[in-house]
Amino acid sequence: MKARDLRDMTDEELENALADRRQELFNLRFQSVTGALENSARLKLAKREIARILTVRHEREAQLPAEKK
Repeated sequence: MKARDLRDMTDEELENALADRRQELFNLRFQSVTGALENSARLKLAKREIARILTVRHEREAQLPAEKK
């Protein structure tokens, strides 16, 4: 998912997407340990998506104090 798409989401949608990606990462790690993971690149992609979501969330939090001034 692109950062542009994430910025269009509401805060609630972002939180849901973050929870989904974290659950996906957990499942991928579990598959990796058990040897069932076929495409290890999915781990990296899941981590990057989590980072993108957290970045957008942090950008929004940083804008809130600036708007109050």
